[in-house]
Amino acid sequence: MQFTSHPRQILVTLAWVALLGLFFAQIEIQTEGGAGWATSLPTWRIEKHWLLDIFWGGRAMTGYHAWAFPFIALFFHFPLFFMGHWSWRAEFRVLSCIMVFWIVEDFLWFLINPAYGLARFNPVDVTWHKHWLWLAPVDYWIFLGIAVVLFWLSVESWASIRQRFFRRGTTAESNATTVINEPAM
Repeated sequence: MQFTSHPRQILVTLAWVALLGLFFAQIEIQTEGGAGWATSLPTWRIEKHWLLDIFWGGRAMTGYHAWAFPFIALFFHFPLFFMGHWSWRAEFRVLSCIMVFWIVEDFLWFLINPAYGLARFNPVDVTWHKHWLWLAPVDYWIFLGIAVVLFWLSVESWASIRQRFFRRGTTAESNATTVINEPAM
């Protein structure tokens, strides 16, 4: 399975991820209503723990999120298992799409939720996002940066990455490495 860097395919992929984010945002709105981060759901919660500060942005860990996050990760990995193909490029694409999915889904949850809307998308009303930068949760910016790098790694050949960032030896050695490591077309 070859990932393409054709602009149309990239746009289709991102549009599909956004559509998935829209549908999951609607599922969460119908489930949580205006009580975000599963505050009114009948599920267990861990409000404070030092690991939550490091890995979860200081938010509570809930039974709902403990199942929802791995479910989405498994869902995005399904095409790799279905097609019987795994590669680092495929994994980078999947991880990038998961990050974009969560950014889109979370933002749409606020945007289309009747209890919130864009006017209430702020640190005062959205207390479970503890850290904000440039009108958005810091998580959005971190995930976006990582997603861009991972998506780029999914379309760029390893040989061109090595040539661009790890130039060692002479040009002849570099060309020989490219010929040896690039798959035949």
